[in-house]
Amino acid sequence: QVQLVESGGGLVQAGGSLRLSCAASGGTFSLNTMGWHRQAPGNERELVALISRNGIANYADSVKGRFTISRDNAGDTVYLQMNNLKPEDTADYYCCALGTGSYTGRYWGQGTQVTVSS
Repeated sequence: QVQLVESGGGLVQAGGSLRLSCAASGGTFSLNTMGWHRQAPGNERELVALISRNGIANYADSVKGRFTISRDNAGDTVYLQMNNLKPEDTADYYCCALGTGSYTGRYWGQGTQVTVSS
């Protein structure tokens, strides 16, 4: 079983920055794509950014140019650098990972809250 633990959320003023981290454990060698989703109150969970094991990244249009996703060489920790934050970025942010082989499945972290004040 793969476990994902996020950290780095908090309260920040508009225009500020935060860096989220997600550490995976258990079966990390099986992880292919990792990434971040977010869910604001009353909204559905939406994709923020994904990164493959070889470093190819994809972003939602709403965060392009402001957020950067990265992954460590071991492939078991993923980061989300969020710059020029806007109030509409306020949400719970969830780390996700796709396992392969005997760890096939989608895994989720418990979420970390990001609040951007205007």
